Amino acid sequence: MEDVPDNAPEHCPGTKSEQAGKSASCQGCPNQKLCASGATKAPDPAIAEIGVKLSTVKHKILVLSGKGGVGKSTFSAHLAHALASDSTKEVALLDVDICGPSIPRIMGLEGEQVHQSGSGWSPVYVDDNLAVMSIGFLLSSPDDAVIWRGPKKNGMIKQFLRDVDWGELDYLIVDTPPGTSDEHLSIIQYLSSTHVDGAVIITTPQEVSLQDVRKEIRFCQKVKLPIIGVVENMSGFVCPKCKNTSQIFPPTSGGAEQMCADLNLPLLGKVPLDPRIARSCDEGKSFLNEVPDSPAAEVYQRIVRSIQDYCSNRVTEEQSTS
Repeated sequence: MEDVPDNAPEHCPGTKSEQAGKSASCQGCPNQKLCASGATKAPDPAIAEIGVKLSTVKHKILVLSGKGGVGKSTFSAHLAHALASDSTKEVALLDVDICGPSIPRIMGLEGEQVHQSGSGWSPVYVDDNLAVMSIGFLLSSPDDAVIWRGPKKNGMIKQFLRDVDWGELDYLIVDTPPGTSDEHLSIIQYLSSTHVDGAVIITTPQEVSLQDVRKEIRFCQKVKLPIIGVVENMSGFVCPKCKNTSQIFPPTSGGAEQMCADLNLPLLGKVPLDPRIARSCDEGKSFLNEVPDSPAAEVYQRIVRSIQDYCSNRVTEEQSTS
């Protein structure tokens, strides 16, 4: 749990629990007096600070999936590139995958470092209108392991949101790790005082992926995070030469299309497998710029337009109700 201090004893009920400082497991804990006072149950002041910091960000989009290896970071990077292709838009990509930061490599920024300024940490820029922040920029080597418990991950996410000099943005895209644990709870908690447009859920066609993605959808529903829609990655392999499609990961239970029909969610698109996507990511280039006329790039562009339309409609709805 994110509210269990590093120095807490085994079976700590958590600092926000009604039993904090009172249960038998609290005996001898250095935090017992503080927890028993009720001070730990007060809202984190950082939530309001983050609300002020991100008040200049028009749209905030989370990229989620219950499953690892389905292409969240790849999608996040391509979404950022596509949005930033409009030079009038300011876009930022935040990588909160603390233990597996792949965004620096995918964005061609490996080896770059974060610099401190009077207004906070300065993100690393791919282009004049595309900023990136990741813990990968804080490591001495891409091979360094980040071996942290929940509270330390929580603190780093707080710093990313509160202390980075994001400036005025049209879009902030947040790339998350798989699952429904510390990082996800932290990002939802810290963004609670600011407007979040919603989440894009990433899956692959096979049931072994879909069963975890359904858990992510339930998570979004429980924390009242709107779902923009679902993207099915690796949806068949399109041969770059003959353009024929082969099913590498068969949708044995109907794939994302059936899941979206069952759960009444929009299916934003099915991105086919294309080896050039992986190559572009390894080389730190935008697949959309490298192979703009490929079937996968065309699907990406349709998905991006759907997300832009969703965000525009949200603004219109809020203005009409205010």
